[in-house]
Amino acid sequence: MTRHDGFPDDFIWGCATASYQIEGATQEDGRGVSIWDTFAHTPGKVAGGDTGDIACDSYHRYLEDIALLRELNANAYRFSTAWPRIQPEGSGAPNQKGLDYYDRVVDALLESGIEPWMQLYHWDLPQALEDRGGWVNRETAYRFLDFAQIMFRHFGDRIRHFSSLNEPWCVAFLGYLQGVQAPGKTDRRLAHRAVHHLLLAHGLAQRAYRESGLPGAFGIVLNPARQRPATARPEDIEAADRAAIESTRIWLDPLYGRGYPELFMQLFGADIPMEEGDLDIIASPPDFLGINYYFEQAIKAVPVDGQHPYGCALAETWHPKTAMGWDIVPEGMLRLLRYIAGTWPVSELYVTENGVAFDDVPDSQGIVHDANRIAYLRSHLHACRDAIAEGIPLKGYFLWSLMDNFEWAYGYQKRFGIVRIDPVTLHRIPKKSFYYYRDVIAGFGL
Repeated sequence: MTRHDGFPDDFIWGCATASYQIEGATQEDGRGVSIWDTFAHTPGKVAGGDTGDIACDSYHRYLEDIALLRELNANAYRFSTAWPRIQPEGSGAPNQKGLDYYDRVVDALLESGIEPWMQLYHWDLPQALEDRGGWVNRETAYRFLDFAQIMFRHFGDRIRHFSSLNEPWCVAFLGYLQGVQAPGKTDRRLAHRAVHHLLLAHGLAQRAYRESGLPGAFGIVLNPARQRPATARPEDIEAADRAAIESTRIWLDPLYGRGYPELFMQLFGADIPMEEGDLDIIASPPDFLGINYYFEQAIKAVPVDGQHPYGCALAETWHPKTAMGWDIVPEGMLRLLRYIAGTWPVSELYVTENGVAFDDVPDSQGIVHDANRIAYLRSHLHACRDAIAEGIPLKGYFLWSLMDNFEWAYGYQKRFGIVRIDPVTLHRIPKKSFYYYRDVIAGFGL
């Protein structure tokens, strides 16, 4: 059945958040130190010297957050678990108080008729593992397997959708090459080693989930890109194809049994710490693929050099931009979904993050009239509807984010939420976009 707005009756409507961005309580109930605790407390790494020590205080206010989801009538909530809350040192027996917290969250969601979607890893690696090399160290993939198995055993009776990693591109390239995210390294060779170990971690966890006999689905969440060529000249078209190698193909090709792209291996194969059987562990298509989309880039051809190993670079564009400086290109979402569905045999696709940061200013009553966010969401939801009409297996949409939160290296300066968090009281105040999304879920937003 299809609703009058073009979305199937069983389409999943949700919101998404991440543990370090909302939970706070970083030193409570046995939680260990994460790489983001270390990074945020390093002077100069995060705007304004902000940290996630308190964030949205969702560790104590999760019932308020779930009440907001219920008011929206969202039927799913994608949240991540803090690995150092479960295993403070990244290994060993689980911390019962950490499990108890997520028990409370999961049970409260189910009692409210909201399906919990558990993201196992959204960047907050235990610092103890980073001290031994982090994702550059093969051991971390096996410690992730141990962590995942703890979560499967404890929550598998209630969670029907687990996903392994969120945006591993950011983990590898922003964390180990560009240094703008934790752990703040700047070495391309380390980034490539991290790529392989992240994929290995996913493959190990997915195999364990399937061997567990649990009845749910297991996936991975990527932020792939299908960059468009700046012109119709062959050199720009080819450059755009090469740009997709690092953003997309080095993740999806191995997952679907195609190995790493040939050009990537020609350039950087010596960096990959391949061991016998690794690609077989990785090469198991996920039950579902999560796609995070915010913007599309234009690409032009440039000479190959150390800064441009693929011979491509960003081209200037005309599009209006968000507070993050990202182009607003709703058509790019449709192009990306077409590319993914047409290139790899994906069975189920979900938009697991989509949203926008603007410089929200509350009025005298503390309300944010964010018509610009509403326009962004509406245009991107039209792209989702068009994808469904074309036969692309898009099954759900998770808005990023339920509330303003700690936006990584930007601290609290960039606000993606449809709920405003008062910076003093932490009181939750729905923005006008909150009520727009409520209409969307009810079938009236488009």
